[in-house]
Amino acid sequence: MRTVTLDFTSTGWITTFQDLGRRGTEQRGVPTGGAADQHSAAVANLLVGNPRGATLIESLGGELALVPDADVLLAVTGAPARVTVAGSPADSWSPLVVPAGQEMRIRADMSRGTRTYLAVNGVLGTQTLLGSAAPDARMGFGQSVARGSRAVLKTAFQGFGRRLFGASLFRLPVPVPRFDDGPWTVDVVPSPGIRTIAGIREVIEEATYVVTPRSDHVGLRLHGPVLHPDDDTEIVSHGVPVGALQIPHADELIVLGRYRSLTAGYPIVGVAARSSLSLLGQAGPGRELRFRWIDRETSLRRHAHREAEIRALGHAAAEAFGALGFAASPSAPLSQLN
Repeated sequence: MRTVTLDFTSTGWITTFQDLGRRGTEQRGVPTGGAADQHSAAVANLLVGNPRGATLIESLGGELALVPDADVLLAVTGAPARVTVAGSPADSWSPLVVPAGQEMRIRADMSRGTRTYLAVNGVLGTQTLLGSAAPDARMGFGQSVARGSRAVLKTAFQGFGRRLFGASLFRLPVPVPRFDDGPWTVDVVPSPGIRTIAGIREVIEEATYVVTPRSDHVGLRLHGPVLHPDDDTEIVSHGVPVGALQIPHADELIVLGRYRSLTAGYPIVGVAARSSLSLLGQAGPGRELRFRWIDRETSLRRHAHREAEIRALGHAAAEAFGALGFAASPSAPLSQLN
């Protein structure tokens, strides 16, 4: 293992250390947190030979740039972005070697997504809270990366045994999501609470909702038509899954994110399918969303398909690294992807 320093010359709007979140902490009142786009974060790590749950960097908006003091193996995923190394275009969603002293820059296309992810082979030196590097501002654990700061990396990567030409390092089965220009379709499974509001299923199915600037890490606040219960029967607060569709007293729809807590007594009419959660993690202000009702079996089948794609990528990446004389780190269990 060797120590590499990463100097951040630009960090955009909000840049943090991140991973896939905490495990078993919600019973103590601490949200799981973690990358908003879990798919992109997991793929970035696998592309550089890390376990899928390894610490990486999440950047929201603006331009992220860094300079390593030794050759590093990294990958950029997430929202469509312009990636350059020493001013020359480079590929995203692919392993990439950045030579010592060369600046790599990432500028996301904010009209098609909000977050990019940067994984570097090895272990990034950062603090953890309850076993995770995921930030939680409410707990005083910001994990922000500022311009001019440095990150220390422990890595076994020392280059490949042969020089590689200008094309992508590998041809891997990378499951790259679509980031369409028009409204994004989100699959939703009905929950028992849908029976408490007559007609809400049809209203949500037929409407187009717009993400508002009031959205944050707790949830996406959506402008669009909603209905409320006919009576004021009290709803007991309870825990809810990531992606729950909540209707508060105001005329808006909220899709709860990875930092949600309890229901606060509001009805939950559905839950976004796990295969749609990463897309929601890329939805920023102004993004139009449409909801499509599906059953639980369809949701599970689509999630299993996504898991199979990620597993295939992990195996292919490990074989490719091995063929080049570079041993990748073992992948984390499939259960680490939410």
